[in-house]
Amino acid sequence: MVVLVLIGLLGGLITAVSPCILPVLPVVFLAGGQGVAPPGAKEALTEDGPPAPAPPNRRPYAVVAGLVLSFSFFTLLGVTIISALGLPEDILRYVGLALLILIGLSLVFPAVERVLERPFARLPQRQVNKEGGAFALGLGLGLLYVPCAGPVLAAITVAGARGELNLGIVALTLSFAIGTALPLLVFALAGRRVAERVGAFRKRARKLRIAAGALMVLLAAGLAFDVTDAIQRSLPNYTAGAQSRIEDNTVVRQKLSGLYDNSNKELSRCADGVDELRSCGQAPPIAGITKWLNTPEGRPVDLRAERGKVVLIDFWTYSCINCQRSLPHIEAWDRAYQQAGLEVIGVHAPEFAFEKDADNVADQARKLGVTYPVALDNKLTTWNNYRNRFWPAKYLIDARGTVRYLKFGEGQYAQTEELIRTLLKQADPSVTLPPRTGAHDDRLTDERTPETYLSNLRISGYVGDPLLDDRPKTYHFPAGLPAGRLSLDGTWTAGYEHFTAGRDARLAFRYRAKNVNLVLGGKGPVSVLVDGRLVKKLDIDGTPTMYRLVDDKDARDARLELRVGAGVQAYSFTFG
Repeated sequence: MVVLVLIGLLGGLITAVSPCILPVLPVVFLAGGQGVAPPGAKEALTEDGPPAPAPPNRRPYAVVAGLVLSFSFFTLLGVTIISALGLPEDILRYVGLALLILIGLSLVFPAVERVLERPFARLPQRQVNKEGGAFALGLGLGLLYVPCAGPVLAAITVAGARGELNLGIVALTLSFAIGTALPLLVFALAGRRVAERVGAFRKRARKLRIAAGALMVLLAAGLAFDVTDAIQRSLPNYTAGAQSRIEDNTVVRQKLSGLYDNSNKELSRCADGVDELRSCGQAPPIAGITKWLNTPEGRPVDLRAERGKVVLIDFWTYSCINCQRSLPHIEAWDRAYQQAGLEVIGVHAPEFAFEKDADNVADQARKLGVTYPVALDNKLTTWNNYRNRFWPAKYLIDARGTVRYLKFGEGQYAQTEELIRTLLKQADPSVTLPPRTGAHDDRLTDERTPETYLSNLRISGYVGDPLLDDRPKTYHFPAGLPAGRLSLDGTWTAGYEHFTAGRDARLAFRYRAKNVNLVLGGKGPVSVLVDGRLVKKLDIDGTPTMYRLVDDKDARDARLELRVGAGVQAYSFTFG
């Protein structure tokens, strides 16, 4: 629980200083100052005679309190409430925009402000009544603040959407909200401090209130017409590296994966690739599947109906080269041990959006020789049920429905086959097993260049001009390219899922491997050069597919250069 709270706090702090929050900072700053102070404080400065002392300005705290309450409540329960009432999915956004406009008008027109503060009029403490408008402003900002998200908020949102709440989710949500609120509170307090110290603020209180109100109305209009999105895209994503290190590391993945399903907590008893069978609890159900392939009339496979058989569940995705290398072993086991009581089930968990298309998966499964049942887990429900975080990943389930072994990634095929044989013998001591398939371990070395995503948030090993998110930019190769690094030249658009080539686009990569693969989509030509020599020309047209760029007999160090036609999309490199 303590780790979850720390993850939420750090994730919230990063979100609060990211580019996505910049449009609301002027509103928060002015909300904390006397330029948007309650009417009582303003009147105390303008009445005839000696001015009465203004009451304490607690507006910064009221704004932040409203934001934390609104964000936490509607993130966790918003989907449930909206579904129960049959309301449009984007109703909360419109409510937030309307509230922001209402607050802005109240600062310009005192009559509107009196109406807005009327709900707080019966509260016993006079000063609390004065902060009603600030609290309402915080409520509105909380509704509009939800899209500013990273992996932590994604986990919170998924849990809220499913209505599967527990103490861990609530703690993560509150700590995330507090983490986002702290920098904003500092900003609001700074606004109050400036207002108290700078005489111009006190002398022009009325004008500043009108300016703040107009700014809020303009902000609402900008949010409604997505003008703020264009502003954010033009800013460098200066928090991407910090967010990746804090929210997307192994510890965080372990904590967030399966967070909202206590039924799978016993899976933590299993360690990756151990050479023995363990008892890791009942196998979670295969749920949330959009379609089944390779089953009679597309009927689903129920694990409860497989009791008495040994089940191997393989999480994979068709463009993953690591998955493709493991598939021949799984297919061999399916052929060899099916009659002896082995049931193989592939769970296709997409890594990219194009991998959610059922026709694409069916076509690639056929090309890869996959004939056993495949479940399309497009919502990653089963992925979360199994607390999975790798492609590929194998889970062995015994005849009583208990998970006994798991293996993340490639390798240890001979060991996995031996454990399959052991479980088959335990299920039926009289069974006659066929000869071993001859599975052997693909002995990977640490020297081989690792898988590399062409993603503005997940890329590693990049050197050169800073990446510009989601907009075309002209890049230039550096003077030298170190081993294991890649760089861009010409015009590229760096997106989250892929890089799109523009005019004179080139890509260089210093790698060590025997073969090089790249997932490419779109339409256009690609020329492949190795150490300056043209080795292949590709004509890309259609659905993203993995292409073999280099296929040598032995591993070597080399410089790969791609000359890519405009419109071609590049997703991820893998090396063998």
